[in-house]
Amino acid sequence: MQRVLVANRGEIAVRVLRACRELNLTGVAVYSDADRDALHVELADEAYHIGEAAPAKSYLNVDLIVETAERARADAVHPGYGFLAENASFAQAVIDAGIRWVGPPPAAIAAMGDKVAARKVAEQAKAPLVPGTVEPLSGPGPAVAFGAEHGYPLALKAAFGGGGRGMKVVHTPEEVGDALESAERESKAAFGRSEVYVERYLEAPRHVEAQILADSHGEVVFLGERDCSLQRRHQKLVEEAPAPGLPEEVRAALANAARDVAWAAGYENAGTVEFLYEPRTGNVYFLEMNTRLQVEHPVTELTAGIDLVHAQLRVAAGEAVPAHWDSRPPHGHAIEVRINAEDPGSNFMPAPGPVTAWREPSGPGVRVDAGVRAGFTVPQAYDSLLAKLIVWGEDRDQARRRMLRALGEFVIEGVPTTIPFHRLAMLDPAFASGEVTTVLVEHGMDLSSLTPAVAAEEPQVAKAPPRRLVIELEGKRFDVDVFPQAPVKVPERVRTPRSPLALERARAESGGPGKEVVKTPMQGTIVKVLVADGDKVSPGQTIVVLEAMKMENHVIAHQEGTVTGLSVDEGQTVPTGATIATIDST
Repeated sequence: MQRVLVANRGEIAVRVLRACRELNLTGVAVYSDADRDALHVELADEAYHIGEAAPAKSYLNVDLIVETAERARADAVHPGYGFLAENASFAQAVIDAGIRWVGPPPAAIAAMGDKVAARKVAEQAKAPLVPGTVEPLSGPGPAVAFGAEHGYPLALKAAFGGGGRGMKVVHTPEEVGDALESAERESKAAFGRSEVYVERYLEAPRHVEAQILADSHGEVVFLGERDCSLQRRHQKLVEEAPAPGLPEEVRAALANAARDVAWAAGYENAGTVEFLYEPRTGNVYFLEMNTRLQVEHPVTELTAGIDLVHAQLRVAAGEAVPAHWDSRPPHGHAIEVRINAEDPGSNFMPAPGPVTAWREPSGPGVRVDAGVRAGFTVPQAYDSLLAKLIVWGEDRDQARRRMLRALGEFVIEGVPTTIPFHRLAMLDPAFASGEVTTVLVEHGMDLSSLTPAVAAEEPQVAKAPPRRLVIELEGKRFDVDVFPQAPVKVPERVRTPRSPLALERARAESGGPGKEVVKTPMQGTIVKVLVADGDKVSPGQTIVVLEAMKMENHVIAHQEGTVTGLSVDEGQTVPTGATIATIDST
């Protein structure tokens, strides 16, 4: 194995390409139109253009990526996470092309990457399960029947994905139809598959997961657990290892169940078995298995002393996993926070746009895995993750305090980020004491101090970065840097405290007495129009559903009235501030 194509983008592509360089392997990147100036493209030894920004025409295009791997003479493909990482057909296509697949066998991906099939494997392995369906939903009917039998709330979940994409929680039968449609759309956009299944939703558990590593010689080792309970929209924000306050008997049960599931699936390479743990009862339930490297893998690397990407590449090359790695006691404590281009003061609204300044923290025990730099424009076509900030300490409190210091040093301008939220989280008494559940953010934390980010009225003068010109000869990329001689004006976002009333005005402008002009809060794609001209609406009623950065956002009316001047259609791409309709209360 000499040449590795990384079939991904962003920080995970950077992470894998760096590992390739450390192992003296040639790292090959792929990129879409939106990523011509991306960091992973610059760091690669070679880079190849694979199409338009839309994932379906680039990072989800199986045939094109396999053709590019053959053209680049790659002898291995690393999928990263997301996109095609858990697509068994892609893995098989890579293998059929005579190229190594850095991941589990296609059969194991099919068994475990499909969350419905994974439940069947877990049953065979005698792992404890949350009640759920064993087949994808054919419509709302089966979900409603399941709720009648097992009770509400229910979780509708993407069968071929993870990371909270394509997951919706419903509390009544009436919510099922719309939630199922939304889950199917998000799943299709993120993973290329729209199948959804249902399971009973546990309302205040902890999310604890087991990292395993398996080789082709039958060895499966448990490398420790992670706690990923601090979430919003069912997506992880903060992860840590080891799980704070986890009883030793629960840790042992997780390890045994994770190994058993991996053996039952015929698993190889790195994988994560996820569980829900109820501290009140002590019960542990199998949730799913992610057949790929996790976003939060660095906290395991820091506490286990193992480079997981190196290990992935070595296992793919046929090397054995050292048996003594199994169940080693963790060294110290590590915490990771996800730095997303989202505005926590506006309900974590995705915020694509240009990054005008970027200065990473450093110092003892601080690590940053990033796919962004100053001058890069965060596209709206992909998810909002900019970087991961990871810290290590001798114990959890030292790690928490170190994270606070590192967050204070991290400077990002141009787009709002989740940094203010993470500062708040590190100071939250429940988090500081380790009493974290999956609903803490929505129901336990005081987020009132988070204020919306707004754009500055006047642009600031700043020195322009070098302009990179891209030359593509037969699809292969070459770069030329042109250095400007004069400063240029660039927009800058600033954080300005605003009252709730001012926030409402920012979301909906006045069109005159009694009239509200509803506008798009961000650029994106209209995926659902729920009203028509002449319809009567009430405050809080959804007007359209806007998809941006792989998440659906509901744009609502703020007053009672009649819809007039509806000016958007489903499938239409819209910029920030585009007029959707007017709500007339006169």
